[in-house]
Amino acid sequence: MNNKKKQTYKRYLTLLLLSSLIAPVTVFAHAIMVRSTPEKDAVITEAPKQVDVWFNDKVGSEHKALAVIDDKGNRLDNEDVTQETFDGSHLYSTLKPLVPGVYTVRYRVVSADTHIVTGKYQFTVKAP
Repeated sequence: MNNKKKQTYKRYLTLLLLSSLIAPVTVFAHAIMVRSTPEKDAVITEAPKQVDVWFNDKVGSEHKALAVIDDKGNRLDNEDVTQETFDGSHLYSTLKPLVPGVYTVRYRVVSADTHIVTGKYQFTVKAP
């Protein structure tokens, strides 16, 4: 290979490398819960009528689940998980009346990369 071809080849490789570093890259990641009401580990004196969770990105509308369970294993949500119409990252479910105690919120969603994401957190209702 002559010297002129080597220089052209090096320029081509350099240009290719630089363009790959500058070009936007689409990265799909698992959905992450970023906020909730009641908040994780919250101690509250007024029992909520609804549980809300928000994720860092829109989640799939199929195969979603949101459940609230007491310390005896009883399910206390109304099994009516709903995805907010104008905010696909927000799920909520209404609750049966809660008495003082510790409650676990469990969720399952499908993230943009099509992986199923599950998680849980707790909150406590304390007598006023």
